[in-house]
Amino acid sequence: MKLYLATGNAHKIEELRAMLAAAGLAMEVHGPAALGGMPEVVEDQDSFSGNALKKARALATRLPSGACALADDSGLCVDALDGAPGVYSARYAGEGASDAENTDKLLKSLEALGAVDRSAGFQCHLALVSATGEEQIFAGECRGRIIEAKQGEGGFGYDPVFVPDGFSKTFAELSRSEKAGLSHRGKAMEQLVAWLRSKGA
Repeated sequence: MKLYLATGNAHKIEELRAMLAAAGLAMEVHGPAALGGMPEVVEDQDSFSGNALKKARALATRLPSGACALADDSGLCVDALDGAPGVYSARYAGEGASDAENTDKLLKSLEALGAVDRSAGFQCHLALVSATGEEQIFAGECRGRIIEAKQGEGGFGYDPVFVPDGFSKTFAELSRSEKAGLSHRGKAMEQLVAWLRSKGA
């Protein structure tokens, strides 16, 4: 089976490729460049599943026979901020904002609330769309808390300020394999891998 990743985010492509390789599935994994690039998609849905499906469907229009498109939509939902930044995680500080700018805005938003519960959850929804239009959704969540200052140089996004439950290190301080074993994307990927194996992949 050929699997095409419906994202222009190089970090996500690298992470998803590594997870699929670790699962030992017999499939070719490609970025959207192999199909001429990722079609422009406006992520205007109010849910992670909605945005993931929109991206996967867009790339699926370019798929060769027998292939599938896989899209990821994920984000950080902070309890004290009523679930924000949520589906706006990648543009919390505005369109085109950097990871650092988004993270800085998050820290300032929490600081402005004073002594509040800093619990949060990373969510990941994976949408798989086949060339024939079959659709599947796989979801995962990792609960944790937001610390007051960035720690660690690894990862991307909000990883330097998110400490998963049961750990003292941020996602940015954990190794890639450690993060994959407990992350929201890792949990969603486990479901995807199980489904692919059930289909003989």
